[in-house]
Amino acid sequence: MRQRVAVAVWRVILAGSLVCGIGLLPWLTHTDPAYTVLKARSAEREPTPQVLAGIREQLGLDGGPTHVLARWLGGLLRGDAGRSWISGSDVLPEVLQALGVSLLLMGVALLVAVLTAGIVCARTLRLGARRGLGGRRSGGSLSAVLASLPEFLVASVLATVVGVQWGWLPALGWYGPQWTVLPALALGLPAGAVLGRLLGDLLPGAFGEPWALAAAARGLTGRSIARQAVRRCVPALLPNLGLFVVGLTGGAVAAEQVFDIPGLGRNTLQAALAQDLPVLQAGTLALVLLAACATGVTRFTARLLTGPALRDGALPSLHRPAAAARAVLPLLYGGVLLAVVGSGLARDPLTLDTGQRLRAPSLHHPLGTDALGRDLLARVGHGALDTLLLASAISAAALLAGVLLGLVPRVSAPLVDTVNAVPPVLVALLVTAAAGSGAATPALAVGAVAWAPLATHTSSLLRQERATLHITATEGLGAGRVHLLRYELLPAVLPPVLRHALLRLPGVALALASLGFLGLGAQPPSPEWGLLLAENQPYAERAPWAVLAPAAALALLGALAVSAAGGLRPPRRPSPRTVQEVERRPVAEAEREPAGAR
Repeated sequence: MRQRVAVAVWRVILAGSLVCGIGLLPWLTHTDPAYTVLKARSAEREPTPQVLAGIREQLGLDGGPTHVLARWLGGLLRGDAGRSWISGSDVLPEVLQALGVSLLLMGVALLVAVLTAGIVCARTLRLGARRGLGGRRSGGSLSAVLASLPEFLVASVLATVVGVQWGWLPALGWYGPQWTVLPALALGLPAGAVLGRLLGDLLPGAFGEPWALAAAARGLTGRSIARQAVRRCVPALLPNLGLFVVGLTGGAVAAEQVFDIPGLGRNTLQAALAQDLPVLQAGTLALVLLAACATGVTRFTARLLTGPALRDGALPSLHRPAAAARAVLPLLYGGVLLAVVGSGLARDPLTLDTGQRLRAPSLHHPLGTDALGRDLLARVGHGALDTLLLASAISAAALLAGVLLGLVPRVSAPLVDTVNAVPPVLVALLVTAAAGSGAATPALAVGAVAWAPLATHTSSLLRQERATLHITATEGLGAGRVHLLRYELLPAVLPPVLRHALLRLPGVALALASLGFLGLGAQPPSPEWGLLLAENQPYAERAPWAVLAPAAALALLGALAVSAAGGLRPPRRPSPRTVQEVERRPVAEAEREPAGAR
């Protein structure tokens, strides 16, 4: 009971610190909130001292940040979130309406993600039901490519091709159910590919458990066995699913911008850029509460699905040794990527030739040219150095932090909920306010949130692994906590978490690129891959190769990371037969001894 109270207090402290930090954002960035509000209201009006003084008096800014924050918190206790500094309207109805839009979009996107995850794991389910899995994992290069695609690129392609050129579905606005299809696909397809890969890591272990063998021996249908195998794996995935729920609600800024959806993510972004503190604080608080609710629901559902086996330590381990991974695919993907980067490094990425604007691929320009006539192969090759090195360093740091924090879930779980509830753009603004704008700002902003899914995955797998039979038996033999952690828990948990980190490597590269829209990431004429996508996106319809070149490089990076991660397997434990032979050996030797020697 005391631990639950302590966790609840820790959660409240984190949420309060986040909301208060956001309330101090204008003063942390050393900007005049009156000037920012004036420009958001009317960009053409002159910021004279009289005008700025009138705005400060209207908003009550003369009392300083403490007075403004105390007044907002006092109104919140009475159910009043204040009025918008920009429009003057009540904040609470506006935020609730935007939250309703985002929740509807999240629900449809989550359905798309679940269906996509099912398609990714369909082959594993079919082979596992027929007892022909043989340790092979689900998915393949296609799911890796799909997981590495940026949401804003998928959204732009769907809006341009499906919405505008083909006219099958509406591309802009929010007026009915049919307007949810394209943005839900843009959000759900990459998320579903990630979920499918995580589920595919667990399914081989579920199909190898004794209940599955007994069910097959009794003649149960393969569909029933596959259904129960999914049910067995879902508790370990639910915490990550809760992160997706919050991420698809508040982090869908790119899709909401492309499709002109009045959701909470877009609303929060606009409030952050305009420093509309009442809207920004209310939106962030709504996301924090949603994260807490999602965490509570997922934990309750996981306990309900697992039953008393989690409490009694009677679960089999899902992390069984897998078959040796094929070395052909990683070598193939790595060779192609190395060839592209090497060819590009031999060219000049900054040479302008306006007479060769948006040229199609040719012998002289194998990947074509961009809007300024620069060679895309050269820009992709030179951009690989910054993109890959920085993304790899951030991923390694996120993996280390995620594993360490995942070992202490009572500390990390509320922190994960708080961090995941903040839109990435707002995290970038907060990091800039605290550390200033510089070359390290994008890395700090992305690293501040990249560890959260890995910590959640680690703590979830540890919770399941601690409840397994072999851990219970090892504890009964007198093994201490350090021995269990070093020789039993970490060897079983680290490989799937490392595969998860590699799967998110292209996403880290894209997150770095997305900060360029705020002036915090790579700036022109840098050939960074994400910036290449952003620069060439307006020309996607006229010159699709300008977008496909960096997108293909990112997809190739995703395929390389996932195929290489397939070789990461937990160490083989002694089989029951081997253990029985070892246990019988002293008895047999004693029986062979002469009677006089006893």
